[in-house]
Amino acid sequence: MKKSSTSELKERERINWASAAAGWRRRDALLRKGAAPVSERMLELVGISSGSRLLDIASGTGEPAISAAHIVGESGKVVGTDLVDEMLAVAREKATKAQLCNIEFRCMDAEALDVPAASFDAVTIRWGLMFMPDPQACLAAAHKALKQNGRISLACWAAPDKNPFVGVLINTLRNYMDVPVPAPGTPGIFAFADATQLQQSLAAAGFKNITVQEMSLDVLEIEDGRAYWQAISDMAAPVMALVGQLEESTRADYIDEVIRVADALKQGETLRMRGSTWIAAADKS
Repeated sequence: MKKSSTSELKERERINWASAAAGWRRRDALLRKGAAPVSERMLELVGISSGSRLLDIASGTGEPAISAAHIVGESGKVVGTDLVDEMLAVAREKATKAQLCNIEFRCMDAEALDVPAASFDAVTIRWGLMFMPDPQACLAAAHKALKQNGRISLACWAAPDKNPFVGVLINTLRNYMDVPVPAPGTPGIFAFADATQLQQSLAAAGFKNITVQEMSLDVLEIEDGRAYWQAISDMAAPVMALVGQLEESTRADYIDEVIRVADALKQGETLRMRGSTWIAAADKS
């Protein structure tokens, strides 16, 4: 990929996610609840404990970095990085509210990490790798940042048909516009839907003892289709960038259909929008 196009892709992602920062702040409790099983499993897999140093890449609004800070304690250290400072502003607010003094958040390009080599016991990347134009550069930088025998864990969404929490948005949108299909090797929510590709990328970066497991979860647990739309439209930045291109009347029709489709998935009193993610782990050995 040419440098110019890489820069353009990064800027596109930065703008998209910066526009979603306020929505992520509003939906923080909902997001943390849905993602908690993934964050917990990732932290288990890297084996951190009191005194550990952890680097959380693509930290966004602060998870699993903040959860890790509680584990490593005052003698440990957590550094969270992200390309979008508007997201990190939310993370900093949360860390301050939790009175955590062992964590800091830095606005930084994950493909060119400015951290000392061999300075961390663990690295986590939760649902960030797939949005990077050069994910291999990120993994190589993560490998360099780890101490010998350090551990990495990361999460990437599995196949679209296993992720109705966002599939409802995308599939319905196809009734209103030609939804572009990302070319192979370009960023997108399902760029690492193939577990084999994820494993191969980790191996190419020098990681060993690689494992990949699938986890299903209730990404969003809300009241009904309207609550789903209100929540997901706050959070799904790349899709909402496309929705914003629709004419006002068409957009209203689209929203009504999303609500109807989501309501049809409701069972009982609660609408649970499911998702499936790969969770990978590996060693620097």
